[in-house]
Amino acid sequence: MNFKNLKMKKILIILLVLSKSIYAKETGPSYESMIQPAVYSLTMVMIHDVVSPPVAARYYAYCMAGAYDIVAHNDAAIFPPASIIRNYTPVKITSAKYDYHIAAVYCIYETGRLMLPSGFRLKDDEDKFIAQLKKSKVAQKLIDASVAVGKNVAAQIVEWSKGDFYNKLSTKLHYTPLKGDGKWYPTPPTYIQAVEPNWKLIRPMIIDSATEFKPVPPITFSKDSGTEFYSQAKEVYDVSKTLSKEQENIALFWDCNPFAVSTEGHMMIGYKKITPGGHWMDITGIAATKEHLNFNQYIEVQAFVALTLMDAFISSWDEKYRSNQIRPVTYINRYMDPKWMPVLQTPPFPEYPSAHSVISTAAASVLDYMFGKNFSFTDNSEELFGLKSRNFTSFIQAAKEAGISRLYGGIHFREGVENGIKEGVSLGNYVVDKLMKDGVKPFR
Repeated sequence: MNFKNLKMKKILIILLVLSKSIYAKETGPSYESMIQPAVYSLTMVMIHDVVSPPVAARYYAYCMAGAYDIVAHNDAAIFPPASIIRNYTPVKITSAKYDYHIAAVYCIYETGRLMLPSGFRLKDDEDKFIAQLKKSKVAQKLIDASVAVGKNVAAQIVEWSKGDFYNKLSTKLHYTPLKGDGKWYPTPPTYIQAVEPNWKLIRPMIIDSATEFKPVPPITFSKDSGTEFYSQAKEVYDVSKTLSKEQENIALFWDCNPFAVSTEGHMMIGYKKITPGGHWMDITGIAATKEHLNFNQYIEVQAFVALTLMDAFISSWDEKYRSNQIRPVTYINRYMDPKWMPVLQTPPFPEYPSAHSVISTAAASVLDYMFGKNFSFTDNSEELFGLKSRNFTSFIQAAKEAGISRLYGGIHFREGVENGIKEGVSLGNYVVDKLMKDGVKPFR
């Protein structure tokens, strides 16, 4: 290569470096990368507070609703929450000069700070977020204006949330387990009282009512051998005796019990974990990152999944306390083997249907629509709890694995899993149909 060509090559390299530098200054901080840490912060506080699965889904829904509304105010391609959410009170934004990316992310933190029992713990995360913006050379005046919008929208969302009946649940009469051989009764080892027996009263986000996707009634209870009910209990018992290492791994991966207890001699040790809803919020973030979604799309899909999760819990909880079905551990201890214990600790609420099956397939149906039916991903949501990541070729595959994990874990009958999946698919398809009618387009 002659000197002239070498000199020209150096000039081109310098120009390329300068163009990248200018582009970096124009684009500013990567706001997309700031969304999942905000959602993760919510999850960590909920783990600390041992928030129950349905309540956790409610918090995710409200925290994402405000951020979604802020984005919709700034992007005509994003359909406003009022077109998706029933009985929604649109937020008002009076400021004209603010960065909506900052406002939306801050709103996630701030809504959680105002709503969660230990929300004060999110103040440090808010401060770290602002410090990150300053490090990225965002002007202080712009930060202040954007934070003010985030705070204002969060306050409006919290005010709107007060109309969903949650604050009145504590005034309901104390729940007493129903009498009858086939009815749910608190389970070992902790015999915790029933969780959220009146959750069906919570105002749904997208569906019409708690009873809209009511599953078929469960099999008639019987303690006699040879009956269908006895047979399904025997299946749970037999599976537990021949469980493969892979089946055990599946059960543990999808456990998602916010507070499990291990008994060692006279000691009881509690283990805090992510909720089923938190697991699917994380899966959504994993998919959004892999697909390289822009900020608005990222917020949009997290909001859709959060709203769906909240409604799926309302739907499944409605049936749980209607059928009030006995758990496998209670049945097997009474009529088969008094010393038998499941692989997973049985959560404190009735068996039918499997709520994890309902919410997983509902969320997966929405993600299937947005990302495509053959979207492969690696789920590392449980690495925090010492569990290896798992690979999936689709969201529905992951949802079905979550469902069958409850049988492997010994906490659900097959009927509760299979009918839970059907309920989740129906609810999820309903949400997808609404999104399609509103003109929400998939990413692929």
